[in-house]
Amino acid sequence: MLTGKQKRFLRHEAHHLNAIFQIGKDGLHEKQIIGIDEALESRELIKVKILESCQQDKNEIAQELSLKTDADVVQILGRTIILYRESEKEIYRLP
Repeated sequence: MLTGKQKRFLRHEAHHLNAIFQIGKDGLHEKQIIGIDEALESRELIKVKILESCQQDKNEIAQELSLKTDADVVQILGRTIILYRESEKEIYRLP
């Protein structure tokens, strides 16, 4: 679980990042989850964009991603989800 201070720090760090995954009309599927899991291992902090055509609720998608990748949801802003999971590389030093 992230503290409020850690979430603020991570939101600041994620501000300049572009979304590297998009979830479209087919919703979230297993290949995307695997890709997101690998991206979290190499980057620790990523953004996932939910397209307008997606029928799933953004909160449900965020919860499913969190559970299946063991990541923390830093923020859901509009149709963008920011995810964080500490990796062995330890790219971000949390306060």
